[in-house]
Amino acid sequence: MISSVKVSIITITYNSEATLKDTINSVVSQTYSDIEYILIDGKSTDNTISIIKSYGNKISTLVSEKDKGLYDALNKGISLATGDIIGILHSDDFYTDTHVIQKVVDTFNKSHADAVYADLYYVDKDNTNTIHRKWKSGEYTHGMFLNGWMPPHPTVFIKKDIYTKLGNFNLELTSAADYELMLRFIHKHKIKLAYLPEFIIKMRVGGKSNVSLKNRIKANKEDRNAWKLNNIKPYFYTLYLKPLRKIVQLFKK
Repeated sequence: MISSVKVSIITITYNSEATLKDTINSVVSQTYSDIEYILIDGKSTDNTISIIKSYGNKISTLVSEKDKGLYDALNKGISLATGDIIGILHSDDFYTDTHVIQKVVDTFNKSHADAVYADLYYVDKDNTNTIHRKWKSGEYTHGMFLNGWMPPHPTVFIKKDIYTKLGNFNLELTSAADYELMLRFIHKHKIKLAYLPEFIIKMRVGGKSNVSLKNRIKANKEDRNAWKLNNIKPYFYTLYLKPLRKIVQLFKK
């Protein structure tokens, strides 16, 4: 059991002034006390930095510099994290309540897992009380990646030492590096997972890999490359089931 655990939360920003306050407020209002909050900014030109600085010492670390994209910035955050557990919260997402981190830590303590994942709401970008889609993960058993399964990455909390052992995000990928990392950690190396059956994050609609058919085709190619990079083979239908699972979520109540 982890008796006293520090949780590092990483948020990546670039011209994020429109949504960033919701994100930061959801972190700094958490009831769990031992949180290290790291913000990695890509040299924003709007009011993003001013917003971050307005929170004073509630922000543990702020880095603002040019980067090579989202996953490069995330890798910077991981390298700076000093917590036992690392979570990632994007700048247009936010936690559903103030007890999320406490519940995540409790799940780690009860399960002795290497990583904890949960469920996610896709919400309207203007009215975040309007839910467009529910991503309910369900319990994981080994082999589910072959059937198109993956947990919603923003809900995944991973022990720092797993990153140390198994590596960070692969910068060869531009839209599927989160999928590749989870495939590598969970399916290939079989880290121990625990499921927290609650909706812990609200994500505004409009993800990079889903905004157009062209991007969806590109994402599918990157998903295939994720398997290739790990020297493992999917079933012939695996990467067709992955987007189909998301369509099914539209009809879940």
